[in-house]
Amino acid sequence: SHSYWDQTFTQPYFDNSTKREVTTTVGQSAYLHCRVRNLGDRAVSWIRKRDLHILTAALLTYTNDQRFQSLHSDGSDEWTLKIASPQLRDSGIYECQVSTEPKISQAFRLNVVVSQAEILGKSEIYIKSGSDINLTCVVRETPEPPSFIYWYRGNNVINYSQRGGISVLTEKQTRTSRLLIARALPADSGNYTCAPSSSHAASVMVHVLNGK
Repeated sequence: SHSYWDQTFTQPYFDNSTKREVTTTVGQSAYLHCRVRNLGDRAVSWIRKRDLHILTAALLTYTNDQRFQSLHSDGSDEWTLKIASPQLRDSGIYECQVSTEPKISQAFRLNVVVSQAEILGKSEIYIKSGSDINLTCVVRETPEPPSFIYWYRGNNVINYSQRGGISVLTEKQTRTSRLLIARALPADSGNYTCAPSSSHAASVMVHVLNGK
C-alpha cells in the first residue's frame, strides 16, 4: 500500500560516506562523524561500547567526563562525537545510535596511539673535531604528519644564527628531519633532542673529541 512506502522512505537511515575508523595520537582531539538522513524528531546518541555508557544524547553530555562532546549544527545531518585529549584507554568502539523503534546504530572505531620520535643510530655518538654531526630523526606511529619538528641541544632550540654550518631538512610527509652541523667542535658536544609536535621526543648524546 501507499503508506508502507511513505513509512519506508521517512525512516532515518545512516549515510555511509563518513570514516568509520579514526586514528589519533594521545592528546590530539579526535572526531567521529555520524551522518543520519531523515532524522525527523528522533534523537542521536553516542554510546561507548565497552561499558554501554551513554556519552551524549542530542547535544547534551551525559558523562562526567567533560572530554566528550556532541557537535551538531542546525540543519545539518551530521552528529559528531568530539573526544578532547584522548588517552590510550579511550581506544575502542563507539556507537552512534538513533532512537527509532527498534533502535538503529552504527559502530565507529577509535585508535589512540603513542607517537614516538626516534633518532637513527646509537644513543651515544663519538666524532672527531672537524667532522660533521649528522642526525636523522624519524617520527613513528603518527597518523598525521607533525606540524613541526624542533631540534634542541641541552634545553635550547638549536640556533642557526649562532654559527654557520648548521642546516635542518624536515620532510613532513615522510615524517623525518635531518640535522647537519658541519665541522663540529668540542663546544658542539651535548645532548641533542628531536621534538616533534604531538610526539614523545628522542635524544642522543654527542661527544666531539679533540685530537687527531
